[in-house]
Amino acid sequence: MIDKILYYFEFPLVRYAFIVGLLIALCSSLLGVTLVLKRFSFIGDGLSHVAFGAMSVATVTDVTIKQVASGDNGFARWLSETIEKTNSMVIVLPITLIAAILLLRTGQNTKIKGDAALAMISVGSLAAGYMLINMFSASANVTGDVCSTLFGSTSILTLTLSEVWLSVGLAAAVIAVFLIFYKQIFAVTFDESFAQATGVKANGYNLLIAVITALIVVLAMNLVGSLLISALIIFPALSAMRLFKSFKGVIICSAVISVVCAASGLLASILFSTPVGSTIVTADMAAFFIFTILSKILRRS
Repeated sequence: MIDKILYYFEFPLVRYAFIVGLLIALCSSLLGVTLVLKRFSFIGDGLSHVAFGAMSVATVTDVTIKQVASGDNGFARWLSETIEKTNSMVIVLPITLIAAILLLRTGQNTKIKGDAALAMISVGSLAAGYMLINMFSASANVTGDVCSTLFGSTSILTLTLSEVWLSVGLAAAVIAVFLIFYKQIFAVTFDESFAQATGVKANGYNLLIAVITALIVVLAMNLVGSLLISALIIFPALSAMRLFKSFKGVIICSAVISVVCAASGLLASILFSTPVGSTIVTADMAAFFIFTILSKILRRS
């Protein structure tokens, strides 16, 4: 089995998948603790549905331009080639970021509460995305395309070097922001009213958290699919909370759990040809049950 793993690691695509997968897992674990403690865990789920809708828009745009380019329109042909060379993240990322901002603003509206706003944006984006994919299908296998987007696909194993560098840059930005504003995020997480009274701009940092969440959602779509992103954010944080009580201890433990589970899931997926996203989430679930059992054993002792 070790020889088989070493053989696969000779291929650049596998190394790329591990680099991006571990970075996504690390970023998800950092933010997951804050979202769980703020009882806003399902913002990741809502934004993942928005990302699915944005991915559908990107697909439809690509198909439409290709249809126009079938004629003698030179500009359309150039535009088609440009879109093919451009990762769909260029379309998905801005739409998801705008949705994160709108979700925060709408959630603060007294007429539309946070959970209602989340459900409205989430369900609406999912329905619109599915309708667009069916109306402007890029292939005959619409069901397969939708399932791949929702539950993850092998696209994590077909990353180009430019996509890897883009993922590395976005992940580095997320980690840097979290480290720089660690104290403010800590204050907003535990007592938003007190933080505001001491001069911390809570609304601004809430917006920052929403934007970081959107970045992580877009990064994680190729890894676990849009429906499983919440698991990547929530499970490591919940597992770490079984054993640790301090904010720093939970974050460090959550990061370790997330990275180990992502690496284990990727290895198992490559070795046994299982779906990447489902395998990683299964590893996270197993870690949660292990940590739950450990916490009960330690309490008894």
